[in-house]
Amino acid sequence: MNMPTWRELIAASGLPRAEARGLAVHAAQRNAAWLIAHDTDEAEPGVVAVLRDLLARRQRGEPLAYIIGEREFYGLSLRVTPEVLIPRPETELLVELAIERLPKNGRLLDVGTGSGAIAIAVAVQRPDAQIVACDISPGALAVARDNAERLGADVHFVASDGMTDVPGRAFDVIASNPPYIAEGDPHLSQGDLRFEPAIALHCGRDGLDMIRRLVRDAHAALRPGGWLLCEHGYDQGEACVSLWRSTGFGAVEDRRDLAGMARVCIGLKQ
Repeated sequence: MNMPTWRELIAASGLPRAEARGLAVHAAQRNAAWLIAHDTDEAEPGVVAVLRDLLARRQRGEPLAYIIGEREFYGLSLRVTPEVLIPRPETELLVELAIERLPKNGRLLDVGTGSGAIAIAVAVQRPDAQIVACDISPGALAVARDNAERLGADVHFVASDGMTDVPGRAFDVIASNPPYIAEGDPHLSQGDLRFEPAIALHCGRDGLDMIRRLVRDAHAALRPGGWLLCEHGYDQGEACVSLWRSTGFGAVEDRRDLAGMARVCIGLKQ
């Protein structure tokens, strides 16, 4: 019995070509160059079955990152599972701002680390620094620890609800990509968000409950001259700037990502 070629499988998937090719590469356990060179070859029956299953999962809307089990972030290949939020390119701005403000041999805390993306990216770029990362989810911490070990990143992970159980305060930078979507927001029932952990997505009627908590607790955890950096929603910039200023932070700014969207609020403990 003739089997379909790779080209035929991709064309029949009904998915965008780039997505289908990515899943084909994953099913074949090869690289993209191999697939290009062999796209008119018949696929092996066992591999066809695997690929069709992967394609069906994507057709049902499951995120590519969960299907493949990894996502690139800041030049690093991170393992991701449904236990963690999928790292997104716009969060790389938070990493850049943190690295810029982290002094030599400084201390950084990543609150709500998820896959470990922020903490690991900073640790790889700044091996001189002491990096601590916390999360309330045991499943997320397991993924983050695995990523750090695979990538050779020196990060100390702590099980903690916010900063409650984080030892040894006096951080130079606190960075966080907290849940910030408002409860009931229609986006929560659309796209990849349907599959991601709710605890990492929404928090409170206006989405700002965790951000308010971070701002409140950061004063006790930062040394004088330390920075609080927090990612937020596209329409929350003004509210965050007001919150930072009203609680005594100085040098408050709201930074935009490469798409021009308000993305990260920063402030200095005076």
